[in-house]
Amino acid sequence: FRDQSQIYALKKEIEGKYTFRNMNSRNSVMRRLFDVLPDIAASEATVLLRGESGTGKELFAKAIHDLSSRKDGPLVILNCGALPEPLREAEIFGAGRGVYPGSVENRPGRFEMASGGTLFLDEIGDLPLPLQVKLLRVLENQEYQPLGARSPQKANVRFVTATNCDLEAMVEEGAFRRDLFFRVNVVALQIPPLRERPEDIPLLIDIFLDRFNRTYGKKIRGFSPEALQILLSHDYSGNVRELLNLV
Repeated sequence: FRDQSQIYALKKEIEGKYTFRNMNSRNSVMRRLFDVLPDIAASEATVLLRGESGTGKELFAKAIHDLSSRKDGPLVILNCGALPEPLREAEIFGAGRGVYPGSVENRPGRFEMASGGTLFLDEIGDLPLPLQVKLLRVLENQEYQPLGARSPQKANVRFVTATNCDLEAMVEEGAFRRDLFFRVNVVALQIPPLRERPEDIPLLIDIFLDRFNRTYGKKIRGFSPEALQILLSHDYSGNVRELLNLV
């Protein structure tokens, strides 16, 4: 019992040392990102999180919100590519009563829902050009106009955006507005993929295994050497999300 308690205490100490706001990493690049997050969160600057799918961009957005002066306000998350195109504008900006057939009341948009807090626009590269124009106006004037409304409303939100696209290439192709790119690219953080930080794989494996043991009431101590070797040598095109699902 004494030996086990010492091992457990050491394990918790190691996990605590490499944990920052529900994110875990031994990697030097990730640790530098963790170091600058409090200063970035303290400002009102728009943040662009760049990285492949599954690298944890949403966790970074949550950390920025929780460390900011807006932490008591809402964090509203919108995946720009997940909304049906006819509903995108209404979902983002809101819509007045009677704009759509059968709409009998005002429909609040994400700007209104995020008032006083943070609006996280995930996959901003999927936003169509007409909505890019409207978003640019919000970023420049801090005002937006719901569909069917007679006057604009103030947008009291902090913007955090994310993409796994090459926005510079999209700008050159005309698929993303250059002026909007400069407006969202005020503070850019590049989150490295898991294959570039292999030292994190054993740490994450232990954390995920412990999580699933508690979830399912199991007492699995670890992986066989053969299974561990497969996990350590895998490419992880799906990054941390793929590792979690594999565990």
